[in-house]
Amino acid sequence: MLTTVTCTPDNEHSRLFFGFPNSYGTLGYALKLKIKVIPVKPYVRLTHIRHHTQASYFRDFDSHCAQNIDFVDGTIFHPDECYLTIGNFVDYAPYTSDYTYRNIYYRSIQKRDEDYLATEDYIWRWDTDWFWCSQYFFAQHPIVRLLLGRKRLNSVTYTKIMRWNRKWKLTHHLDRMRGYSSEAVIQDVEIPLNRCVDFLNFYFNTIKITPIWTCPVKRLDRNVEFPLYPLDPEKIYINFGFWNSIRHRRKMMSGFYNRLVEDKVSELGGMKSLYSDSYYSHDQFWDIYNSKEYWSLKKVYDAGGTFKDLYTKCVRHE
Repeated sequence: MLTTVTCTPDNEHSRLFFGFPNSYGTLGYALKLKIKVIPVKPYVRLTHIRHHTQASYFRDFDSHCAQNIDFVDGTIFHPDECYLTIGNFVDYAPYTSDYTYRNIYYRSIQKRDEDYLATEDYIWRWDTDWFWCSQYFFAQHPIVRLLLGRKRLNSVTYTKIMRWNRKWKLTHHLDRMRGYSSEAVIQDVEIPLNRCVDFLNFYFNTIKITPIWTCPVKRLDRNVEFPLYPLDPEKIYINFGFWNSIRHRRKMMSGFYNRLVEDKVSELGGMKSLYSDSYYSHDQFWDIYNSKEYWSLKKVYDAGGTFKDLYTKCVRHE
């Protein structure tokens, strides 16, 4: 029987409050949220800082995360071309750039040291080209971009195309005709800051998809624990986002490249998001994602098994 409960950090449902993140709808669904917001200013000033070595890049990440800045993320184009982007709210902008139609935001990172965006445009800066994934739909070609128009250049359009392709398997059949096999490697992983160079050394020898998005992850409150996605509260992690397919001519085992990523993330003490394909064995999975706490919550809040369990949903896709 389904019921509605109110969870807060300090009421009788506090365990569900902290266990709900990374449960992917297997313990229930959020119907209403109370969230903390921050004051904003009209504009955001961006500073793009290039680094020629990975070591200096991650040192700079560490340094800026300790400072009083509003935003920080990064983009890696090549092993020796890494950009840190610092954003700060400002009241005045000498100009504003428009990346909602003909101009492409991620390309601007390589071309300019400074930029200004309206705050709303900053928040949605990646959406027009779904970071850079619009290139896989030819949407970065000027003519295609013109035909699509401003309203269709967004992640909603690209998601619809992906779902259509998943249903009809057009690219799969085209690859087969050309003698290729392909594997989608669509992942976001968290790696401890001090192991990020090790991760990139592995990455550029195996996966090689570029660009890569990077973003720091750190708990606001070190005393708070999210048991289904356990990160060390004393550490800064870097999220690496990489999204494409790898094509090859020889036959590979199912999930070959994704399995390599999973193994390396575990070796380096990181965590992997579960929104995409996962290949963990049953025992591996529950060792990582806290079997004891999960099944304790499941017993209380979904004892009848109305929802699939986390492994069945996220790994077996049932």
